[in-house]
Amino acid sequence: MCSEKFGKEEIYTLVESRTNKVGQNNIIVNGEGSDLSKRDALKGRAKRKTITQITMLKLIEVAQKEGEPELEKSYWNTYYCQQNLFTADGRLYGKYCKNRFCTLCCSIRKAKMINKYHPVLKEWKEPYFLTLTVKSCKAQKLSLYIKKFIQGFQRITEKHRKRYHRGKGKKLVGIRSLECNFNPVRKTYNPHFHVITKDKETAEVLLSEWLKLWTPKFAKRLAQNIQKVDNLESGLIEIIKYGSKIFTEPDLKNRKDKKDTAQIYVKALNTILTAMKGKRIFDRFGFNLPKSENSTQIPAKLLSDYNEWEYDINLADWINTSTGEKLCSYEITSHLKSILENNFNSYLR
Repeated sequence: MCSEKFGKEEIYTLVESRTNKVGQNNIIVNGEGSDLSKRDALKGRAKRKTITQITMLKLIEVAQKEGEPELEKSYWNTYYCQQNLFTADGRLYGKYCKNRFCTLCCSIRKAKMINKYHPVLKEWKEPYFLTLTVKSCKAQKLSLYIKKFIQGFQRITEKHRKRYHRGKGKKLVGIRSLECNFNPVRKTYNPHFHVITKDKETAEVLLSEWLKLWTPKFAKRLAQNIQKVDNLESGLIEIIKYGSKIFTEPDLKNRKDKKDTAQIYVKALNTILTAMKGKRIFDRFGFNLPKSENSTQIPAKLLSDYNEWEYDINLADWINTSTGEKLCSYEITSHLKSILENNFNSYLR
C-alpha cells in the first residue's frame, strides 16, 4: 500500500526538479483554447490532473522496476500534461500529451468523438449494444489475448464484408472499443469488446460468430451481453472510455457502501497498458464518417500579454507564477484524498 501524503516535500521536490520554466516574453499557442469563465469545467480539469499526476508517479516507479523505458517516458509525458497553462483574453491554453491513459486528454477525446459519431449513429433506427468477452486470463497471457481479440474481430467483419460484396450476406455496421478489467480477488484480467451495432441482426451475427470463433472452452453465452440501446449518448460514453478503469473495487462481488474502498492496482494497470500499447482500442466497421466541413486547421497564435500558471501537486491547482493566485480554487474531496493517499495497491500483476 502507498501512504504518500499531499504536501510531502519529496513529491514537491520531484515536481520542481523536472519542471521547465518558461521565461520568454512571447509564446505560441495552438487551438482555440478553453473558456476561462466555466469554473466547474476548470475544477473538473484540476481533479483529473490531480488523479493523473499522482497515478503517473506510481506507474513510473513500476516501469522503472520492470525495465520498460518507453512506457516510463510516456508516463512522464502524461505527468507533465497541462503542467503549465497560459491565459489571455478569457481563454486558457496548454499542451496535451495525447496519451490514451491520460484522464485530461481522454475527456477531450471523448467529447470530440461523441460529437463526431453521434450524428451518424442517431440515424440508425434500432441500434444494439453488445459486449463480447472470453474467459479471464493471467497477466502472462494478456498481450496474446488482446492480440487475438483484435484479430478475431477483424476476421469476422472481413468475412461478412466479402460475403456482402458477393451478394450472399449482410453488411455489418457498427463501432467497437476494447477494454480490460482487473479482478483483484482472482488476480486475473478480463479483456472485452463493447460494440454498438446498427441493428439487432448485426449484433446477433457478431455474437454467434464470436462464440463459434472462441469455442465453449473460452467463451460462454451467458458471459456475453446483447440489448437494445435506450440512450444513445450513454451508449457512446460507455464505448469511448480509457481502455481500463483506474479505480477498482477490491471485492467485485461484495462491494461495500463506503466511498473510499476503491483501490488503484497500479501494477495491474501497468500490465494492461503494456498489453494495449500500440493497439487500436476504438474502431468503426462497415461505414465511413462524412467529411467534416470544419477540417481547416486552426492556426497557431502568438501571445504577448498573458498570465502563466503552473500546477502545484500539493495544492491540487494551478498557481499564477507572478502573483501566487490559484486558477480555479479546486478543493479535493476528503474521500478522493484518502484514496490517493492510502489506496494504491502494490500487488504485482
